[in-house]
This record gives sequence, structure tokens and C-alpha cells, in this order.
Amino acid sequence: MFHGLIISMYYLDNKRHHLPHVHVKYAEKEAIYSIPEGDLIEGMLPKSKERLILAWIELRKEDLMTDWSLASKGEQIYPIEPLK
Repeated sequence: MFHGLIISMYYLDNKRHHLPHVHVKYAEKEAIYSIPEGDLIEGMLPKSKERLILAWIELRKEDLMTDWSLASKGEQIYPIEPLK
């Protein structure tokens, strides 16, 4: 969580979206972004918050992909540094 954004990785959801992704919640809004590309898959966030999440995905894409790989194997994932 950072800047009011709550980020979750539901690795068992890969059957629904067919690619690595994160779910992002902000207030009443929700969106899903692919990793490592940062493409919007579903939903919508305010533009200022979307810029933050896209910057975070760009900076942390290696960590995100590592966690996705671990999680999809049922292994422990590691915390990822928030955007400061």
C-alpha cells in the first residue's frame, strides 16, 4: 500500500486474466494492470493515481515478476518496496 493505493496479487486469478497482473484499489475505484507492461486490463483509477501505479510497476517489474512466479508455484512471495 502507498499513496492510498492498495495493491494485491491474486495469482490463482491467472485463469481469468491469462497473464501476470496486479489488482489496485483506491477509494471506490478498482483496476487491474498487467505486469511487467503496466497495461490496463480492467477498471479505472483517477489519472493521478494511475500515473503512480504505472511508475511503481515500471520500477518494480522484476520484483513483481519474481513474486508472480513464486506465487503461481504456491511459494512464499516477498514484500515489494512501495513508491515513495
